[in-house]
Amino acid sequence: MTQIADVDRDARRTLELLGPAPDNWVPERPGIDHDVFIVGGGQTGCAFAFALRRAGIGRVSVIDAAANAAKAGVWLNRARMNKLRTPKILVGPEGGLPGLGFRAWYEARFGEASYQEIDRIPRERWAEYLAWYREFLQIPVRYGTRLVRIEPQDAHFRLHLDVNGSTHVETARKLLLCNGVAGNGGAFVPPVLAQLPARFVAHTSDPIDFVALRGKSVAVVGGAASAFDAAATALEAGAAEVHLFARRASLAATPVSRARAYPGAYDNYFDLPDALRWAQALRFKRSGSTAPPDSIERVTRFDNFHLHLGTQWESARETAGQIEAVAAGESLRFDFAIAGTGYFIDPAARPELAGFASQILLWRDRFTPPQGDADDELGAHPYLGEALEYQQKVAGQAPFLKDIHVYNPAGFVSAGVPVGDVPSMKRDIPAVVRRISRDLFLADIDSHQRRLSADVPAEFDESAYAASIWRRETSSA
Repeated sequence: MTQIADVDRDARRTLELLGPAPDNWVPERPGIDHDVFIVGGGQTGCAFAFALRRAGIGRVSVIDAAANAAKAGVWLNRARMNKLRTPKILVGPEGGLPGLGFRAWYEARFGEASYQEIDRIPRERWAEYLAWYREFLQIPVRYGTRLVRIEPQDAHFRLHLDVNGSTHVETARKLLLCNGVAGNGGAFVPPVLAQLPARFVAHTSDPIDFVALRGKSVAVVGGAASAFDAAATALEAGAAEVHLFARRASLAATPVSRARAYPGAYDNYFDLPDALRWAQALRFKRSGSTAPPDSIERVTRFDNFHLHLGTQWESARETAGQIEAVAAGESLRFDFAIAGTGYFIDPAARPELAGFASQILLWRDRFTPPQGDADDELGAHPYLGEALEYQQKVAGQAPFLKDIHVYNPAGFVSAGVPVGDVPSMKRDIPAVVRRISRDLFLADIDSHQRRLSADVPAEFDESAYAASIWRRETSSA
């Protein structure tokens, strides 16, 4: 095993070759605390902070609602897969600098041979890498800080924050929402589960005490990866039995999104016609989100795992301290139920967005699908610009929306990739940083015009070359 110090040495050499980060070129404005305010201190929030630093944009603040670094993000908390679902070769938060990437970090710790042996990145190793990335690059994250309300002002925002239980107000010119899968909505719990007493039900996004499920009968509703990961975690914790209920007659097994995973489609996705982007999103939804084969193998090796296909819960109630559920006409009893049923998109459901959610342009406002291709859930996604910025539903009524960039899964229909995950980083982080840079620059064009036209002192005078000036000889005739 390679010495851990080699990791920092190689990464430090990468930064040395890159050169120092530019000085902050953004002029300060009276009354403005932050030029860019990043909501979410996980993998994407830190990646943006580094990219903005390299673009010479200072006065950047990153907040996270978690109490500390160990509780921030999903990888040591809500994520329960053994391995990441994305290929290990994708460009991530390193932003094209291999010395800062996962492979360099991993090989420096465990060797090149070990990297070749892994097919996908182990989840806990990814969490370790992200912690190293944040600490090595010295990216400050303000933990225990939650954005409560965004109040648009003239050319900036007043941000109402809850900081460890106390109220603060700060100001910023640009907002980046790197706030995860529920960042433009919330966790979806089917009504049949939502009406049960809270002690019987959890969503996969919730902290779940799996140890307490030892010896218990557990139901998992949902057929995608998070449902299988939750079922596996319950089984591994010693649950007496786990039943997983999927609506489809067979599990989704075709990852249709791979058809567009080539540079031409990836790089130019925002230039596709709306009809084609809609069709791609609809194809993905109809095909279903696939669980990786190893997630399925993880549960099927248990004899006490039971899969119910083509089955939805018809009713559920509390009976004698248990859940009595009726599914496909069969009555079943469980001690606990887990909803692996994904998330809904609705900006109005987010308190920080609620004040202006009705002014955000949604896909249903912009595009009318052909007959038979309508979909209310997809239509609720915001219609984002090429820099993942909100757009106005009515021109001129909410110009501030272009200064809020959405780096979470609400961008899926617009961007064609799971925004916020590793597949979106290579294209979208540079695009968002480029737009932020442009907007900040043009907003202060008078100041920059003076700077561009300022006197520049000469580096030398005529004495530096006087002796070498050619002088034509004159004739004495």
